Amino acid sequence: MRDAVVVEAVRTPIGKGKPHGALAHVHPVELLAHTLRTLVERSGVDPELIDDVIGGTVDQVGEQAMNTTRYAALSAGLPESVPATTVDRQCGSSQQAVHFAAQGVISGAYDIAVACGVESMSRVPMWSNVPEGKDPFGPGIAARYPEGLVPQGISAELIAAKWSITRELMDAFAVSSHRRAAAAWDAGLFDAEVAPLEGVTRDECVRPDTNAEVLAGLRPAYHDPGFAERFPQIEWNVTAGNASPVNDGASAVLVMAGETAARLGLRPLARLHSFAVTGSDPLLMLTGVVPATEKVLRRAGLVLDDIDLFEVNEAFSSVVLAWQQETGADLDKVNVHGGAIALGHPLGASGTRLTTTLVHAMRERGARYALQTMCEAGGLANAMILERV
Repeated sequence: MRDAVVVEAVRTPIGKGKPHGALAHVHPVELLAHTLRTLVERSGVDPELIDDVIGGTVDQVGEQAMNTTRYAALSAGLPESVPATTVDRQCGSSQQAVHFAAQGVISGAYDIAVACGVESMSRVPMWSNVPEGKDPFGPGIAARYPEGLVPQGISAELIAAKWSITRELMDAFAVSSHRRAAAAWDAGLFDAEVAPLEGVTRDECVRPDTNAEVLAGLRPAYHDPGFAERFPQIEWNVTAGNASPVNDGASAVLVMAGETAARLGLRPLARLHSFAVTGSDPLLMLTGVVPATEKVLRRAGLVLDDIDLFEVNEAFSSVVLAWQQETGADLDKVNVHGGAIALGHPLGASGTRLTTTLVHAMRERGARYALQTMCEAGGLANAMILERV
C-alpha cells in the first residue's frame, strides 16, 4: 500500500484577531496565499504537479466565502489547472484537510496534495455566518436536546467541573503554554516553520512574563445567570487567560506519496501513519479528543507509551487537562513548544498549524511517533499519528 508523507510545512505568524491586530489589514485570501506560495518555494516542487489543494475555514462568509482556498491558490500563483476546495469540520477543519489529502494519496487518487487552512477573525468574527435571529440547528436538534445545547465556554466549564479541574490548575497550564512558546521562539525553534508576512515575524499573543498571579486576577469569561441556575456544579473558572484567544493566521503542509518524494529527491519530515475521527456528547462538546486518541492508537496498533510527542489543541486548559486525566499522558510531552493559549487559535488554520509545529518538533527532538488531536464544536474530534521516516 502507498504511504503519505509530509515534505514541507509552513505557517504565518499568528496575529490578534482584533481590528488592531498585526495581521488585521491582510485579506484572508492573501493570508492563505502567502503560506501556499512559501510552501511551493521552500519545497521546490513544480506547482503543476499538485493534484489538489484542500483548505479549512470555519466562518465561510464575507471575505472568507466562495471557496477561499481556490482563490488563495490562484493568488499564490498556482496554475489555474490546480483545483482547490474548502472544508468545515469546525476547529479541526484543516486537520481534516490533512486527513483528506493523505487518504487521497494513500488511495492513489493523488500523488501530491496540499492541506491548509486560514481564519481572519479580525475581519470575519466568529459566528459571522449565522445572521441574528437565525437558527443553525433546526427543530430536530431542539427535539433531541430539549434543554438546549450550550456555547463552547460553558462546555469548558462543565468539563472543569466534571473532572474537578481547579482554577489554579488551569492557570498553571496556561502559564506553561506561554513559557514554552516564548522559549521556543528564543531558541529559534519556530524559524523553520514561520513565514514572516509584511514585517510581522512573531506570534502576537505570546506573553513571556505572564504568571499565576496575573492570571488569578482575571474575571470569569462566560458567567451567565441562566447557565449558573441550570448547571450549579460550574465554579466559573474559565477566563481569557486559560482559554485560547481569537486570532488571524494561515498554515499549509505539502503531502505526497513516499515514492513521489523519493523520485523528486525530497526528504520527508514525517509519514502520516494513522487517522481517526469521532463524535461525542455535543453538550460537553470538547471531550471527543479522548475517544479519538483511543481510536487512532487502536488503529495504529500502538499504545500511549509509544508516543514521543503530542499536540492537543489548547482551546481551553480544561480540555487538555481532562484529556490528560483520561489518557494518563505525560504533560512534559504535550505541546512542547506551547499551544493555542499562547500561540493563538485562528480556527480554520489551527489543524495544519499544529501539524506544522509537530513535524518540525519531531525532527528537532528525534521523536519516532507523534499524535495530534483536536476538539471541535458539535462534539467532534480528529486524531492522527505521525511517524519519523
